[in-house]
Amino acid sequence: MVPFFVQIKCQLGKSYEVANRLADTEIASEIYSTAGEFDLLVKFYVDEKADIGHFVNEKVQTIPGIQDTRTIITFKAF
Repeated sequence: MVPFFVQIKCQLGKSYEVANRLADTEIASEIYSTAGEFDLLVKFYVDEKADIGHFVNEKVQTIPGIQDTRTIITFKAF
């Protein structure tokens, strides 16, 4: 499995709704509320052959209340 992170900027007042929907879909490994430019930091795992771009586009960005995303691809855990 390949881990990656997505920072999510939510529409005003929608952070908890977005976090709950992510939790309900059971596609996220971890969901954190954050301060700053983005509202949520979410960790995902996909199969090594999966296309991360398609995953984010089809499974994450389609959740109502999401305004913007930034995907962070990781290379190695220490």
